Amino acid sequence: MMNFDFTALPAQDRYRLLTNFIGPRPIALVTTRAAAGHTNAAPMSFFNVFAHEPPIVIIGFSARPDGSEKDTLVNIRRTGQFCVNMVDLALSEAMILCGVNFAGDVDETVFAGLDTSPCRQIDARFVSRTPCAMECRLDRIIDYPRRAIVMGEVVEMTVRDDCLDERGRYVNPDVYQPLARLHADNYIVADRQFELKKPAGMAALEVAQTPAKEPR
Repeated sequence: MMNFDFTALPAQDRYRLLTNFIGPRPIALVTTRAAAGHTNAAPMSFFNVFAHEPPIVIIGFSARPDGSEKDTLVNIRRTGQFCVNMVDLALSEAMILCGVNFAGDVDETVFAGLDTSPCRQIDARFVSRTPCAMECRLDRIIDYPRRAIVMGEVVEMTVRDDCLDERGRYVNPDVYQPLARLHADNYIVADRQFELKKPAGMAALEVAQTPAKEPR
């Protein structure tokens, strides 16, 4: 076994090991309103859902090489709002273009050829063909040197019609196949899904019994 002392390891080595082994990480294409009024869009792979009550998502931001904050974080600090657009294979190339480190006056959605629509509860726009857009209000920001963790409360979700079943309850795995990042420039699509359930009879051994699952 190889051991790595993270208290002594250089930052880039920690990054390499963490992102190599913790994955896949879903991509959040985050849209915000720039101070000049246009849309800013940037992909974030340090992203996930944290809780459903309250409905909290978390995004990790790093500083630019010169130490300045990225436009998305600047906009979130100013407006207290942002929208998370989930990414599938059809949006992958546009997502990569939005990741270019443009100047702050560039509308990445225009550059990448992405149509947008106005959000319902926040002052931002979402990507019209995203499988799912989550409008968020800022809950809090945890600041570190050259890093920030943003926690946002989801206040509205817009889901593309074909991504849910007829009852509008469960995702259609044949349609919604989210894109996620592995390591370096390697990504994966969730195109092979399967069920994995606890063996029959295991529920009786659990300390805290869970309520029966809702019918499908």
